[in-house]
Amino acid sequence: MIPAQVSTQTGETAIQLQKVVKTFKNAAGEFTVLKGIDLNLHRGEFVSIVGKSGSGKSTLLNMITGIDHPTGGQVIINGVNIYTLNESQRALWRGKNLGIVFQFFQLLPMLTLLENVMLPMDYAGLYDFDERPKRALGLLQLVGLEGQAHKLPAAVSTGQQQSAAIARALATDPPIICADEPTGNLDSRSAEAIIGLFERLVEAGKTIAMVTHDPTLTRRTTRTIIISDGELIDETVAQALPQLGHRQMLEASRQLERFTCQPNSPILQQGQHVDYFYMIVSGSVEVVLCNRRQEYTVARLGPGQFFGEVELIHGGQSIACVRAVPDGPVTLAALSRDKFNQLIKSSPLTEEALAQVVQLRLAENRTGDRRQRQR
Repeated sequence: MIPAQVSTQTGETAIQLQKVVKTFKNAAGEFTVLKGIDLNLHRGEFVSIVGKSGSGKSTLLNMITGIDHPTGGQVIINGVNIYTLNESQRALWRGKNLGIVFQFFQLLPMLTLLENVMLPMDYAGLYDFDERPKRALGLLQLVGLEGQAHKLPAAVSTGQQQSAAIARALATDPPIICADEPTGNLDSRSAEAIIGLFERLVEAGKTIAMVTHDPTLTRRTTRTIIISDGELIDETVAQALPQLGHRQMLEASRQLERFTCQPNSPILQQGQHVDYFYMIVSGSVEVVLCNRRQEYTVARLGPGQFFGEVELIHGGQSIACVRAVPDGPVTLAALSRDKFNQLIKSSPLTEEALAQVVQLRLAENRTGDRRQRQR
């Protein structure tokens, strides 16, 4: 049994952070952990939040759950500005709308697994009193623990405790689940079972935001958010240039220029001087050989892909025309020639990866040119 969400429509905004700042104060002074975070997560997404230790990823998750209070900015969850609620209101709202999975489980040791799962139902006042044990048992069955329902947490394995914590997070059938390193203390088999369950929950319409340090898990999510030094790395930069370190990605994110091109409009003309490295944020472009009467389409590029690197690395003019496709606009993020050159010089891995792409694209261009001549 996968709990049913009230709405399973994707594309609608489930979580919205607007200019969120979090500053901590101690004897040494002030330290800003989150620096004006803007973020939208949509219903039905399975999102991983990654970053180095101290980058602010757990603090970011705490802003979403309402566990901690931002110093500035707004957090809007399913249309509710949660920090306009007082502590009691927010706690009750959280119990009905969010399922939280902690790295260290946070099961109450004196309660059985069944009682732990029933606890959020009791607190939120959901479901009839006689229905709660049956529902809790069904959730434990979902995570493979129906046979352990009447045991205390200390009597089951670490993986079973985390599974029980996930069953508890589902107790009130919340539309959103937030998980902080949910597999951090688990063996690979237990971790696989947890991620498999999350995938099934997303298929059922849940929205999941998961903090993780494990790169193998990010490949299982539909979207990856990277945070570095309290700021979000541009997702297009992370997709296009994955060999960069997080600080290099952040520096590139700060230097981006953005362009929007209307359907079928030209972006580069063949033979034109190229001043930017272009990354596609949304929409698609066509790469076309157009130096003869009949055009020849070499490639179609979409979000996370890029162009302009051949000319910037090899010098010279554009080897092809690039234009927005006819069926929709395209949004581009771009780095100027100087900033692009500085970036790749600081990252030998990126320079090597781009050199390989350049060779492939030059070969595609030569093949396309031959075919065009044969027509």
